[in-house]
Order: sequence, then C-alpha cells, then structure tokens
Amino acid sequence: MSPNTKELNSKESPANAIEFEHVDLTLGENHILQDVCAHVPQGLSTAIVGPNGAGKTTLTMAILGLVKYYGIIRFSSISGEKPRFGFVPQRLVFDRDIPMTVMDYLLSGLQRRPLFFGQSPKWVKHIMAYLDEVECTKLADHAFGALSGGEIQRVLLAQALLQEPDILILDEPTSGVDFKGGQICCELLRKVREKRGFTQIMISHDLATVTAHADHVICLNHTVCGEGKPRETLSHNVLAKTFGLHLGLPDIHGIPQNVQECTENCPLIEEHKHLHDHCNHLHQHCGHSHCKFAEEGENHAE
Repeated sequence: MSPNTKELNSKESPANAIEFEHVDLTLGENHILQDVCAHVPQGLSTAIVGPNGAGKTTLTMAILGLVKYYGIIRFSSISGEKPRFGFVPQRLVFDRDIPMTVMDYLLSGLQRRPLFFGQSPKWVKHIMAYLDEVECTKLADHAFGALSGGEIQRVLLAQALLQEPDILILDEPTSGVDFKGGQICCELLRKVREKRGFTQIMISHDLATVTAHADHVICLNHTVCGEGKPRETLSHNVLAKTFGLHLGLPDIHGIPQNVQECTENCPLIEEHKHLHDHCNHLHQHCGHSHCKFAEEGENHAE
C-alpha cells in the first residue's frame, strides 16, 4: 500500500469516527507502529494507553496527517467531509513573564490585526462563549502566565473548541493537575462532548481515569494489545502484554465503581474506617476487596 492512504467513507461504518487498517510506521530505523488495526467509536471518549515509547503520540500524529505511514486510516463524519481536529497538548512551554492576558492569548490565533491595534469585539464575544463552556470566564482578564496547571488546561481546551472540531485529541489531559482537578477536567470534557457531539481521543497513563471516564480503550505497545470497553478490556493478560509482567497490576474487574474515599480531616473517619474493615472481612470470603484502609503489604487481590 502507498503511504498516507486516507479514505472518507461515512456510509460503510457510521458508528466509527476512525478506523485503522494495518497501519505501519517507521521513523529512521525504528519501527514505531506495527500492523495497527483498531477503531474509534463516533461521539464517545476513547483512551489510548501504553508505556512510554509505545507509539501513542505517533499514532495521533498519523491521525492528524503529520507523519507518513503505510496502511489505511479511514475517517467517517456526519457531514461526510474530512473531519476538523482540535488538539490539547500535555503542556505548553511559554515565557510566564510575557504581559499577556488569557483573552490576548486566545485572540492572537483568531483576529488578523495585531493586538496592539485593539481587540475585535466580535471575536471577544465569540471567545467568551467558549470560556463559559469550560467554566472559566473569570480568567479572561487574568495574566496567562499566572494561571495554575488546571486553569491552563481549561484555556487550552477552549482554544481547541474554538476550531469547532469533529475530533478532539488530548495528550494526558489530567497531567500536572491534582486528583480533584483531574476529576473536574474529565467531567467537564464529558459535558462539553455530549453537548457538541465531537469524538474524543485522549492519551493517558492513568488507568483509574481511563476506567472511570473513557467509553473505549485501545491498549498500544507498537501494535494493538487489546481494545474495547475499559472494564472488559483491561485484564491481567492485556495489561501484561501492554506494560510488561513486572507491574503486578491489580485485577481491574475487582475495582468497584463510584467508590468515594474520605480525607484525613473527615469528622467521621473512624466510623468510615470501621465500615471499611467490616467490608474487608466480608470480602475475604470471595477474594476481592476495595478497602482503602487495608494494612500496607496485605494482599486483597484475587
């Protein structure tokens, strides 16, 4: 097959936004992708997981048409035309001392006239609508360099949404933010995706985030080791093929859904500890446990 073969076909597979057929990619002497066959469901959240150097970022570059590859990457869109892409990088490298507001940053990619000639009222209104969607209108006049990691991620998300993408690609969207910020980020993405109907692809190393927030997962280590619904796909065997046997990962099927853990300053922590200890005792008979207060080193896995 010839390199960079792309086909648009909205009739054959309307349920899939992207299909990969025998995709191979070599950079220099390094064989990065080998016979990749997978799909990305339309309108849902797909996570691509794998170790460093597995080809996750390279695969997204192939989707964006930035690298040459062999095989077929087929796109399907509601309009039948080539999809529009939005991209949110893992981190943004910039000089935090530059006197630039969030509005200045977002306007710089939209309005034609230089910012020192003034801000276009039309574009300001347009940008404010997208900042409202990502719940950070209050940041519009803040210094861009003074933002926290989570706030920068929201601004970058607004910037990507300004492209009105059919497919939104995010590289480690929860990287550099705390646990609560990661939860808020994922819930915000779900809310915006359901409203706008785009397809979401995220690269992630965080299996807990993938299990909780992704609808579909592709496990990649140069080739596809498994794909499907996270709780059905992330088995011992698939994770061992993807990450290696040395990780000793827990049984993903033993992880309960919607479990909340209280913090150290919780006024009812002793009562909760008693409940978790009782739960531990019950689960010793079936071989599973979800107690967060188990003694270190005690193995409750199956």
